Amino acid sequence: MRGEFHAPSLEHEFFPDALWFADVANGWFTIDRLMFVRLLMAVLVALFFLVAMRSPKLVPSGLQNVAEIALDFVRVHIAEEILGKKEGRRFLPVLATMFFLVFAMNLPSVIPGLNVSPNARVGMPLALAIFGYLTFIYAGTKRYGFFKYVKSSVVIPNLPPALHLLVVPLEFFSTFIMRPATLTLRLMANMLAGHIILVLLFSATNFFFWQLNGWTALSGVTIIAAVAFTLFELLVIFLQAYIFSLLSAVYIELSLHADEH
Repeated sequence: MRGEFHAPSLEHEFFPDALWFADVANGWFTIDRLMFVRLLMAVLVALFFLVAMRSPKLVPSGLQNVAEIALDFVRVHIAEEILGKKEGRRFLPVLATMFFLVFAMNLPSVIPGLNVSPNARVGMPLALAIFGYLTFIYAGTKRYGFFKYVKSSVVIPNLPPALHLLVVPLEFFSTFIMRPATLTLRLMANMLAGHIILVLLFSATNFFFWQLNGWTALSGVTIIAAVAFTLFELLVIFLQAYIFSLLSAVYIELSLHADEH
């Protein structure tokens, strides 16, 4: 409503009413607004690469050129930068999937009509973090075998035996619990905070503009701040995709060299 200020509600923004399938399998397949945006962005990413690469040419142009530049960024600046050329190419599909999904799921926060990032609710960041978690465990297990990988990850050589009682639980907690937890919370918290700030700024602009008194001029300040923060949010959208993929690559690299404490 014009002239009214509505503070953002976490309950209604991030746990909206069901749109479809609320009665199917006790709600397990319920699609609400955020889930719809997730599915929409995932489909758009898939369609983009299908169309861009449907008939690849030796000298790319158009969408193929855009897609190759984006893939090359992930390959050079994330996969090969952290893992080297051999392992980087091996894990490129995983890292590219993470990067483009995180980026696509972040982008709706600044798209009019969508106005919310699905990554601001914990489900999608958690699913992506579990995907990365299983990948780095697979990488270590493939190289060392599961039990040797776990031992190499938590046991630091040449420590006094008594210290192992303290260090082993800390290393286990750090490696196998904190890594996926921090990946999840970092992404969710950044997108949640960005959404709340944008809602506050645009709501304040609406409120001040329609006051028609001494406060009306403040709407100019809040709209400038809202536009500036939207531009900043575009940077955050990219950085969060980059950081999520980069840290996943670092964790894979640590698993591949777990015996080199």
